Amino acid sequence: MRFLHTMLRVGNLQRSIDFYTQVMGMKLLRTTDRPEQKYSLAFVGFDSNPAQAELELTYNYGVESYELGSAYGHVALGVKDVYATCDQIRSHGGNITREPGPVKGGTSVIAFITDPDGYKIELIQRDD
Repeated sequence: MRFLHTMLRVGNLQRSIDFYTQVMGMKLLRTTDRPEQKYSLAFVGFDSNPAQAELELTYNYGVESYELGSAYGHVALGVKDVYATCDQIRSHGGNITREPGPVKGGTSVIAFITDPDGYKIELIQRDD
């Protein structure tokens, strides 16, 4: 088995594509429109499967927002420099919700951002 993708329901597909490509630096990998089923998909990521897992952004026609619930946590991304990544995200209009710094009780350097639909994304500084 291998991890393929995570699906997030979004209220505005183009806004989410713009966020993940322009602010987060991902690539738009492919799109699918299913008018008969009343939904559209966009897959974004830093690379396609099998090299990396992808995010599937799902827009259901006519649904502009979702209640995220208390079970959802976050998507985590490894980055070389959390501080520089946050500066870049901020310069592109991204919302930093936890400034970079060590995780409580540990030494890993992390930060959190929030996408336009309210999903949390954790940035973890990694050398690999």
